[in-house]
Amino acid sequence: MQERIKMPKKFELTLFVLLLFSGIFGYAQNTERSIQVKYINDFIELDGILDEQVWEEADSLDNFFQFFPTDSVRAVSQTTVKILYDELNLYIGVRADAKSGNYVVSSLKRDFGGTSNDNISFLFDTFSDGANAFVFGVTPYGVQREGLVSEGGSAFNTTWDNNWQAESQMYDDHYVLEIAIPFTSLKFVEESQSWRFRAYRWDLQTNEQSTSARVPQNQMLSSLAYMNELVFEKPLGRSRTLLALIPYVNTLAEKDYAADNSNLDFKVGGDAKIAVSNGMNLDITINPDFSNVEVDDIFTNLTRFEVFLPEKRQFFIDNADLFSNYGSGRDDRPFFSRRIGIARDPEGNRIENQILGGVRLSGKLDQDWRLGFLNLQTAADRENEIASFNNSMLAFQKKMFSRSNLGFFVVNRQTFDDYDFLDPKERYNRVIGIDYDLASPDNVWTGNFYVHKSFQPDDSKGNFSTQAFIVRNTRNWRFAADLVYVDEEYRADLGFVPRKDIIKNGLSATRNFYPDSGNINRHSFGGLSVLFWRPTLNYQNTDQFFRFSWDAEFKDQSVLEAQIINNYIFLANPFDPTRSQGAEPLPGNRGYRFTQGTLKYQSNLSKLFTYGGEVSAGGFFNGESYGAGIRAGYRFQPWVQLNLAVNYDGIRLPQPYADADIWLVSPQAEVTFTKNLFWSTLVQYSNQRENLGINSRLQWRFAPLSDLFLVYNDNYFTNRFEPRYRSINLKFTYWLNL
Repeated sequence: MQERIKMPKKFELTLFVLLLFSGIFGYAQNTERSIQVKYINDFIELDGILDEQVWEEADSLDNFFQFFPTDSVRAVSQTTVKILYDELNLYIGVRADAKSGNYVVSSLKRDFGGTSNDNISFLFDTFSDGANAFVFGVTPYGVQREGLVSEGGSAFNTTWDNNWQAESQMYDDHYVLEIAIPFTSLKFVEESQSWRFRAYRWDLQTNEQSTSARVPQNQMLSSLAYMNELVFEKPLGRSRTLLALIPYVNTLAEKDYAADNSNLDFKVGGDAKIAVSNGMNLDITINPDFSNVEVDDIFTNLTRFEVFLPEKRQFFIDNADLFSNYGSGRDDRPFFSRRIGIARDPEGNRIENQILGGVRLSGKLDQDWRLGFLNLQTAADRENEIASFNNSMLAFQKKMFSRSNLGFFVVNRQTFDDYDFLDPKERYNRVIGIDYDLASPDNVWTGNFYVHKSFQPDDSKGNFSTQAFIVRNTRNWRFAADLVYVDEEYRADLGFVPRKDIIKNGLSATRNFYPDSGNINRHSFGGLSVLFWRPTLNYQNTDQFFRFSWDAEFKDQSVLEAQIINNYIFLANPFDPTRSQGAEPLPGNRGYRFTQGTLKYQSNLSKLFTYGGEVSAGGFFNGESYGAGIRAGYRFQPWVQLNLAVNYDGIRLPQPYADADIWLVSPQAEVTFTKNLFWSTLVQYSNQRENLGINSRLQWRFAPLSDLFLVYNDNYFTNRFEPRYRSINLKFTYWLNL
């Protein structure tokens, strides 16, 4: 007789709350003004001049609402948007009024930052689910960006790349955009008659943000709860991209000075994209190479836990939320794609683990259902005692009510070979789970409720992770409550789980104020309480975190933040926060209580010269800590950006424990010669890591989505300033539509 798995009471509570809120929030979405989209047979010359007769006949979406500095009036700098379509493309024509012709554009590089450029962006919720959308943006210079929006508008990923065109014309009192987006770059329901849509604009000359549908200022400007509607003159056909091939050729020369070996490598591989249906994509990769991906920023970690870093590899980006948004980013992310292709050698160092190939099927099955399936095989590296693993995930997501989702997933990491160096308990790890993401039509109520369970060899009992998280966000108040349980034996080898054996309770309240006069546009007072208990330590309270904060947003878009944080940490095991070689760790089985204060400021990012910084001081375990950081940048618009970041952390602990002076210095230069030729160099110095790293990358986009990269990496030991690792690679990629 099969043993019945007993669910914890926290699971029953989660289900009860889930069903309660499901019933409360089952009503229609917010959709404001609509725009009629006319079907055309006429040819449109994409030149940034709206001189074709069909533009005169097109319906207009205008009279934008202001979002910043206030959300209660119409925009000062008005915008008019017109949309047309034919069998192949969606066309957008824009006239944007401006104070003068001195437009703010920080760079000619694709995927510009929205907060530091004059720009207009367009959200297309093509499945009208209020949770996911495509975003396309253009500056007055015609520089483009595109991205995927998920989690109702709160998650923005501009790593996604696709093929579309935009041209612009600039004048003294306005600029004009003319845009063509192929239907092959979008996914939508066959025979669609309407989409949810919104345009929003950053006008940095007047420090104004505006939107075609009114958005309350306590919400994000990219929120998908507040949208317009596109109504097509006749139903759309199929969303079709039959086949796209993206081969690459890469030549790499490298030398590891620490190991005293050199290597000259020639790699060939590539990806394929196949449209399975109107909403589904099949991605195939063979011998992928990610040498052209931007390097991660270095950081100082003074905690006991791992730090989450974002995924930047293009293969994992499309529909990434279908795989990565289960669970909680702070406590349990059951699938974290950065685990694939990275492993640890016998000394515990992170090294690259070759991905042999894989497939990825993701997208919409119909209006309400989404499917995600991923399977990748990594190579064995016996020299470094790394086994070959098959990494897979299957996920289903069902739209619930207007904007909420119910999801189910299975993650599996497994080896099929026998390795004498592999612990039998590591042969496989499986995680199954169910998640409910709550989002009310007006986004006032949001939340997440989940139950996850892991399985590994000879270990199938318990192993639960659960959460109930709810937020109420109105114009004046924001309240949040969080309850999390992660079992000591819960494992997610392909996930991100910074700590286990916890019960966590979090409560927060924030009060917003909107002054009628003065330089402050909005400010808020907030309090946050987070407490942790350890079930295996007889439910001992091991961590407490109380934060009191004041935030101010000024009318020039600069930001000031002040915090006082009171911490209590019970160290079950010895810990050295300085991570100094040979240092005496702080004793375990002891509690530490200390208070710290921080002050942060960021200037207006639209200015040619920008700066920001933060200072902190206070207790740190049984000693003290001091911190300071500055960030400064200057741009020679729009060709050159120069940035410098310097961070210092000073730790002073009583004898016999170690003190530390930790420095991070990161100068960066970006040059955009044209809209298709970019060069960037990042230097990163860390005395804690004893490393000076240089990454210099030249990119030439010689055709749509096709690039030539020249990448140079150099690393030095800083304690004796000797070469550590050096490489140079030339990579060619080409996007071929068949």
